[in-house]
Amino acid sequence: MLRSAISLLLVLVSIRLEAQIINVENSRIHTDSLGWAGELGAQVSFTKNTQEVFQAQMNAHLQYKTRKDLFLILGNYGFLSGDAVKLINNSFIHLRYNRKISNVTRMEAFFQILQNPVTKIDYRILTGAGPRFKLSGSKQLKLYVASLVMHEYERELDSAKTVHNNIRSSSYVSFSIVLNSQTEIVNTLFYQPLFTNISDFRIFDQMKFSVKTGKKFAVTLNLNYLYDSAPVSGVPRINYTFSTGFDYKF
Repeated sequence: MLRSAISLLLVLVSIRLEAQIINVENSRIHTDSLGWAGELGAQVSFTKNTQEVFQAQMNAHLQYKTRKDLFLILGNYGFLSGDAVKLINNSFIHLRYNRKISNVTRMEAFFQILQNPVTKIDYRILTGAGPRFKLSGSKQLKLYVASLVMHEYERELDSAKTVHNNIRSSSYVSFSIVLNSQTEIVNTLFYQPLFTNISDFRIFDQMKFSVKTGKKFAVTLNLNYLYDSAPVSGVPRINYTFSTGFDYKF
């Protein structure tokens, strides 16, 4: 099973990489067990009436946990087209290391490559690090806050290949609520301003509602909202998506 998960992840990584802001909190698998864990998810649909619409969303997550360390690898690919016009085309890979300092404090470091031709981002490379604090770790409620410093290197998909080389704050508040043994809600709110110009910022909120349908399967509802105060020219400031699908954990 682990070999299959790694194979799928490598396939996703080989695709050109992107998506705007990656919510790692939704991808963490909270478990008391040490060693390997993972999760696979997919959503695929095809509609034909006056137009042909094809949509695909695939994601893979692999993590390794010790008593003090957590290693994460995430891969994702999303595609939506209507009558051969690409409306969504993004993918990414995200690597993250988490070190437990105390029962409350963790230190994190991450590296990410992402790409989104539809929103005119040729590629964006992110590296960052900072503290993460656990404010609640009960079975019913997990609450975290973090404040990281992030270097951002981005090239726009335009004739001039415009390049941005910035330092941003990447702060977030995340919580997960277990309503019962079958149902969980996870929500994360990000705030990412430039240190040199706080009027240039991004706000991203992601909610995931998950209902278990078996020991390893769950049906999910997802809502993503992104506000970018300074997007690439021609791209709207507000973007949001609603999707449903399933997760498989191993």
